Amino acid sequence: MRHRPPPGGRAEPFALCLGANQGDAEATLRQAIDRLRRALGSLRVAPLFRSTPVPPSPQPDFLNTALVGETTLGPENLLALAKALELAAGRRRDERFGPRPLDIDLVLYGERVSDAPELTLPHPRLRERRFMLAPLAEVAPERAVPPDQATVGELLEMLGPEDEVERVGWTGDPPDQSSTR
Repeated sequence: MRHRPPPGGRAEPFALCLGANQGDAEATLRQAIDRLRRALGSLRVAPLFRSTPVPPSPQPDFLNTALVGETTLGPENLLALAKALELAAGRRRDERFGPRPLDIDLVLYGERVSDAPELTLPHPRLRERRFMLAPLAEVAPERAVPPDQATVGELLEMLGPEDEVERVGWTGDPPDQSSTR
């Protein structure tokens, strides 16, 4: 894969939200985090959360987490890495909002705002999804979200009741405590 660095070639902060609800979801998330860490370097990983599917549908609950880091990869290349990991985990894109072994969303990349069909930044539904904001608030509560610069923590506080998302934590050592090098 050819990597295009961001303008100026400097490292940009990013945030990814991960979810899974098929197979051993926690093991799949751990494996994805390991692979992301090998490709991107140091990452801060949120605790694990359990959430009901959005929109509601007859499928298992999701396990969700978020991670933040910095990268010299451009946003398109970071998204391509995420999609390759989804594919390797068995993700099929034939059913929107259906069950999936792995879902990785690039939700923030620097201060970038884009409404391109292939990459919308910030993620178009970040502000309304507690299952994204709750884990992200654990690792980046003060992170400003363009275009109005509301923080992740402020956006989380503005959402309604918490009953669709529950902090469950990782089984054993959290991924950010384990050796991946």
